[in-house]
Amino acid sequence: MTKEQLNKMQTPFKEKYRLSPSTAQTKLAARAVLGADITCKNMIGNHNVEMGMHPGVGGGLENICPATVFLDSLAACAGIVMGAVATHMGMEIRSGAVGVEGDLDLRGTLGVADNAEVGFKDIRMSVVIDTDASKQEINTLLKMTERYCVVYQTLAKPPKIHLELNSRKSKSDE
Repeated sequence: MTKEQLNKMQTPFKEKYRLSPSTAQTKLAARAVLGADITCKNMIGNHNVEMGMHPGVGGGLENICPATVFLDSLAACAGIVMGAVATHMGMEIRSGAVGVEGDLDLRGTLGVADNAEVGFKDIRMSVVIDTDASKQEINTLLKMTERYCVVYQTLAKPPKIHLELNSRKSKSDE
């Protein structure tokens, strides 16, 4: 995509949101349907994806682990933003990749050690790009990727999360 094509695609949205900030507010949603053998099915786009436990806590090797999908989301978001920023900057990236690794202590997830945290302790991102851009342009690209990547910023500045339970009684409970 060229810079002109990207600008043509995004300019109407930018103008609309500048004139009416409330129209920029959007809600994204996800839904997991509980499945057999401690799995969940998620519709991601038009794809029905079954996810399950990580093999390190009893899941099978065929399972897609939601924690891995979490890291995949960070890598994809950063890659998409990086491509858009590079396009706006007029920077040619011939090829590139964003890698993300996260460290977990599975004892926390299994509840076998009170001092073991649940969740990622450290997350590392690495970027490899093939470009003739200057070091300054690459530094700007990385700073802008951090600034505009939704998943990155959500991790850097976590939102409040609210958990609500809506239950239905089964006939045997009546």
